[in-house]
Amino acid sequence: MPPEAALPHSGAVRTRRWAARIAPPWRAPLVHLALFTVLFVALFARDWLAMADQWWNSSTYTHILLIPPIVAWLVWLRIPQLARLAPHGWWPGLALFAGAALVWLLGTLAGLNLVSEAGTVTMLIAAIIAILGPRVAAALAFPLAYLLLIVPFGDEFVPQLQTITARLTIALIHLSGVRATISGVFIDTPAGLFEVAEACSGVKFLVAMGALGLLIANLCFASWTRRALLMAAALTVPILANGIRAWGTIYVAQFKGAAYAGSFDHIVYGWIFFALVIALVIALAWPFFDRAVDAPMVDVVALEASPLLARLSAMTMPALVVAALLLGLAAGVRLWGDRAERLVAPVPAQIALPEVPGWHRVDYMPRVPWAPRAQGADHRLLGRYGDEAGHRVDVFYALYSRQGPGREADGFGQGALAPHSGWAWAAMSAAGPQASGEILRASGNVTRRAETSYRIGSLTTGRGARLRLAVMADRLDLAAQPVGVLILSSEGDPAAPHVADIAAFRRAIGPLGAWMDRAAATR
Repeated sequence: MPPEAALPHSGAVRTRRWAARIAPPWRAPLVHLALFTVLFVALFARDWLAMADQWWNSSTYTHILLIPPIVAWLVWLRIPQLARLAPHGWWPGLALFAGAALVWLLGTLAGLNLVSEAGTVTMLIAAIIAILGPRVAAALAFPLAYLLLIVPFGDEFVPQLQTITARLTIALIHLSGVRATISGVFIDTPAGLFEVAEACSGVKFLVAMGALGLLIANLCFASWTRRALLMAAALTVPILANGIRAWGTIYVAQFKGAAYAGSFDHIVYGWIFFALVIALVIALAWPFFDRAVDAPMVDVVALEASPLLARLSAMTMPALVVAALLLGLAAGVRLWGDRAERLVAPVPAQIALPEVPGWHRVDYMPRVPWAPRAQGADHRLLGRYGDEAGHRVDVFYALYSRQGPGREADGFGQGALAPHSGWAWAAMSAAGPQASGEILRASGNVTRRAETSYRIGSLTTGRGARLRLAVMADRLDLAAQPVGVLILSSEGDPAAPHVADIAAFRRAIGPLGAWMDRAAATR
């Protein structure tokens, strides 16, 4: 027989040998789980690709690239104990999957990528539980929970972290004897004006340290009290360390100049400092490790003796049937979401800013160029109004026929602060009714107060979350209404509050929602 004729036979032999190493009760469930996973990932490929794009291209989330290998390793550590368990289909897992699917649907309908991506990952976790059963799920509790960390989250905390870092920094600056004043996230010192920018918020280190802390807590500690203390340190120390880093940069600048301090910050504080912080946390925790190196990762005897798991395990269903039902649920919710996302509300071919009693249009000549961002909007308007009292207000209006990926009215990077515009966020500010306020700052000591309002149907609100709930409610009914965004803004100096301009304009236009409707020509 020719040698090449034996190759297929050799491959088949190797396959049978690998299969023989898998305990017989596991073979069919693993095949069912693998087939479901492939089809599920293909069905929700857009969500998986969106997450992967953030892992690869956003420096905040590059640590997530390590999470899947870590999860695989955690499962590998549990294989000796898993082999003693018998997986089986579990019909209550269908309810868990349906709940996760609802989370995905609501996130998709509201345009909340974080929620929809969390729903996608949770659906996969629920499917693993449903196909393999509650005892196996209990044995895999930590790896399954750790898998949730592949959802990119953390950017939502940037403004709060900027504010905390700025306050820690100014306190340390005063303690070190340097004269300084603070305005929002800007710190004015004799060496110059410093901004605690988004990149200086410390969110990258915080989320990565949180993931590392969870892993160490599970692998090295048996006591839940010690685990909680480690996590408290893992989440607190990065914030404190980031404040020290910012203070160090500004302090060095007082003697070496801002340019030198900036380069020193990125090289020394950006990498070496935080590496030392990680080493310090681990070194302080090391003496308190209380988990034996050879301790099994899973207490199989306790799982088999658990009365609760015994009752839950009695609710069986063939794994193949469970996998098929899960796939049907996934396909149904996917179709619903796709249909809702394609809904488009009618909008006029042209719109215009309405007239305002006692005010007139004037030339738009800002001291620092300013143009809000409204990606995906069907119409955008920007103009300046003035009155005889000398008030000046810049008005931006955008109208959307639909909301979706790349066209969220309140999405990240949308609104008054456009990325790379020369303006920086300084602080939140009080605003009129049905609006949210913020203060922006540009070079040349110029500030801008902006108040943002959203309009959908009869709802006028300054809260993006409230807008998304309204959009979600429409999509659940497979209906669509146009969304309007109004930003009232005034430009001035930090010493001049320039609040009266916007207040006077609000009084002149009357009910805000009705005026936005006139701009959209919808009523």
